[in-house]
Amino acid sequence: MNKRILIIDALNMYFRAYIVDPSLSTNGDPIGGVKGFLKILQKLMRETKPDHVVIAWDGQGGSTRKKSLNKGYKEGRKPLRLNRGIQGLLSDNEELENKIWQQTRLVEYINMMPISQIMIPEVEADDVIAQVAQLPYLKEAQKVIVSSDKDFFQLCSDSTIILRPIQKEVLNQRKIVDKFGVHPNNFALARAMAGDKSDNLPGVPGVGLKSLAKRFPFLAEEEFYNTDDVVSECKDIDSDLKIYQNIIENEKLIKQNYKIMQLYAPSISIQGKQKIFNAMTSLDCSFNKTEIIKMMNDDGFGAYDWSTLWQTCQHIIFENC
Repeated sequence: MNKRILIIDALNMYFRAYIVDPSLSTNGDPIGGVKGFLKILQKLMRETKPDHVVIAWDGQGGSTRKKSLNKGYKEGRKPLRLNRGIQGLLSDNEELENKIWQQTRLVEYINMMPISQIMIPEVEADDVIAQVAQLPYLKEAQKVIVSSDKDFFQLCSDSTIILRPIQKEVLNQRKIVDKFGVHPNNFALARAMAGDKSDNLPGVPGVGLKSLAKRFPFLAEEEFYNTDDVVSECKDIDSDLKIYQNIIENEKLIKQNYKIMQLYAPSISIQGKQKIFNAMTSLDCSFNKTEIIKMMNDDGFGAYDWSTLWQTCQHIIFENC
């Protein structure tokens, strides 16, 4: 079971393409989100040579449960804007319609390929990706998670790595410990204390990953630790440093953040987990290359070499069907 599974945080990659790629269709409409995504996908296929590709989207209402724990979760994010090279081409309403059309169209493209595209109602892509990465039957498979989101650091293991295209880095278990002084098994706990500005989750005042690694070196160990362990350590330490008292006083906040951030036990119903398992083990091996090319022509993609995309789709069919 030495297959390589490419697992993509779809919205993260789509937004990256939408913002960065200035592509216009032959009709003059922005198509950087959909075309840019497929170009990135092809590049990833070329670099990783996967035997199976999983693309995970946020399901409708996916953050509802986490917002019930913290109403400010993911609030205050700035709206995405088109690549600056083509800003002003559309009105605000036209830009919104175009962004939605591109994402919807992208889903249609992927549905034509032998790829496991997963979207579970009321489940975030993070939880879907965590569930896939931890499927028992894939324990020995090589998993490559593609995302710039630090939430996935906690999923690194002997068989799972994180590829961060924006940062141009690949992280494995050892690199995360060396870089942050925190083991993936304790990364959710460390981030629960440090907070996450991108998700509008405040942390303990005066606490960052560097200070946590320095003051609590046991977080670099493979053993799982929890909030009670850290609070107990703070109470036992004879020190006037504010960090210890702040952690003790914010125990409730840390536990709340941890419930939101941890991916070791994904927040998915039994039915949702079964859907993910079925999507992974019963791959739809249909590959309608002719229709995809027709769609690209209709959408005004223009000339581009998609040979690696076609070859990888054929390889996936050979390996799984």
